[in-house]
Amino acid sequence: MSVPMTLLGLLEREPSHGYDLKRDYDTFFSRGKPLPFGQVYATLGRLTRDGKIVMDEVAPGEGPERKRYVITERGATEVDTWLTEPVEAEPNLQSLLFTKVVLALMLDRPAQEYLDAQRATHLRRMKELTEIKRGGSLVDTMLADHGLFHLEADLHWIDTTVARLDALRREVKR
Repeated sequence: MSVPMTLLGLLEREPSHGYDLKRDYDTFFSRGKPLPFGQVYATLGRLTRDGKIVMDEVAPGEGPERKRYVITERGATEVDTWLTEPVEAEPNLQSLLFTKVVLALMLDRPAQEYLDAQRATHLRRMKELTEIKRGGSLVDTMLADHGLFHLEADLHWIDTTVARLDALRREVKR
């Protein structure tokens, strides 16, 4: 997730204070991993430094002054470019799970047990995401679907790998 580009996009929608940006980010994009206030303000500082946003007004608030940020033409151009560029096709050909399986085989460890444990972890997470879909908003449902589809692909990979463990063991033990 690109926090700077997401905040720029939120600012293109409407000028906002840091608190409002954090609230909107957490509402729509973070699900379970709120954006720390320190990261919001550090990011806003870099975006200001780079000429992508400016402070529009400063108003007194309870505590620190409330600064409202506005996107600049440069920032809007960057958001437009970012939105139109396709996301890098994932995943890479190097994954942590694959690395663990190969190392387990190289070290004569129980790779299938590790894969079985990973399958159980994936299935637990799939149950959690299914519950989110049942009671969540459309945003929650869309995010849960995204996660579920990735987990389903991982489960397919785990099953295929288990079926090929003996052949893979022979290849990595050469």
